[in-house]
Amino acid sequence: MKNISMRFLMLSANVFFGTSFGLAQNVDYIFNKAEKEFVSGNYKEASVFYTQVIASDAENVNAYLRRGFCYSVQKKYNKAIEDFSHVIELHNTHSFAYISRGSAYNKIDDYNSALADFDQAISLDPKNQEAYNNRGWAKTGLGLPKEACADWKKSRKLGNEEAKLILKNNHCK
Repeated sequence: MKNISMRFLMLSANVFFGTSFGLAQNVDYIFNKAEKEFVSGNYKEASVFYTQVIASDAENVNAYLRRGFCYSVQKKYNKAIEDFSHVIELHNTHSFAYISRGSAYNKIDDYNSALADFDQAISLDPKNQEAYNNRGWAKTGLGLPKEACADWKKSRKLGNEEAKLILKNNHCK
């Protein structure tokens, strides 16, 4: 009897851990397929694979982040905002998620929400040139050109070469 119980426990452990390991391998395989599609610019296909990853691993921050990028490129900004928000729920110090969500808010003209996200990204990473640059666009949308110019100047000072052209085109002094 003891021998049968021990075999049952070993078989159960093997099935459990084998299945678990197989699932992890499958999620990695699907994620890699999504990445190949993403890098190739096939964002619609990539988002399908990222969705499959999320269905198997609901806490996969990278899958939410990448799917959010796919949605943004496809101009599905509300879906992108949902994914970036989920990243923030899982990892509230992810400055890039705040920048990405803020950029999506900018695209749907929700400049106040965008501004709040860029402010949060800057509080997490005060040297993030992209956050300053994008916050400048949110401030422009809010009718705050002087404040926008100040952000673009800061972005330029931090090394953003694009900000030089933005400053010129927006007549910042």
